[in-house]
Amino acid sequence: MSDLGQSVLAEPMTAAPDLPVAAELDHALRNATPAEVIASAVRTVGRERLALVSSFGTESAALLVVMADVDPAIPVIFLDTGWLFEETLAYRDTLIATLGLRDVRSVKPLEETLRREDANRELWFSDPDACCRIRKVEPLQRALAPFSAWINGRKRFQGGLRATIPVVEEDGKRLKFNPFAKTSREQIAAIYAAAKLPPHPLAASGFLSVGCMPCTSRTSEDEDARGGRWRGRAKTECGIHTTKTA
Repeated sequence: MSDLGQSVLAEPMTAAPDLPVAAELDHALRNATPAEVIASAVRTVGRERLALVSSFGTESAALLVVMADVDPAIPVIFLDTGWLFEETLAYRDTLIATLGLRDVRSVKPLEETLRREDANRELWFSDPDACCRIRKVEPLQRALAPFSAWINGRKRFQGGLRATIPVVEEDGKRLKFNPFAKTSREQIAAIYAAAKLPPHPLAASGFLSVGCMPCTSRTSEDEDARGGRWRGRAKTECGIHTTKTA
């Protein structure tokens, strides 16, 4: 596993061959399986121009195992925010070994930015949007600099802003692939069972969706799976899916 630490040394994204129109790809792949979507992404931009972004959360292993079956050398970007549960960091390492992932890049926020904007580590409480910006949005923008497209694991059944996501969409100058857009919760569970995937260590304790420690709580049976994120606030997204990366 490579650790990009405090800086991402990759060159900014250079001019790439013209990318297909996202809407055309979405139409062509609307009935494709997740593996077919990922394989199409590889064919469209090439492995060296494609990244998968994973939180290594409670459902992440399903997408990672499908990707590994297509090509385990696709780069995986992991945002190490400085506020993650130790269990998530351990789960990342477990899945790297279990699935044979060959290029997982842990990306951290810049120390200079943390000193300037969150010296007391209280920004998560006073301004969670700003906290997500410096710990997730900006690091992801740097990490994606060399890539023409990226893959993520959002699903329509998660509701909210995710309820109508396409299989392929534009993300500024990049393409964004959502292979699990139309996948059901039951299908995710079936992938875990078929591949004998280990669960996230916190799943058994009632954490159905896991993000940063201060902004994640257990979810009750009558709540949406993401109901424990930013509890008591109107906030439902960290910003990496609502802010263009390029």
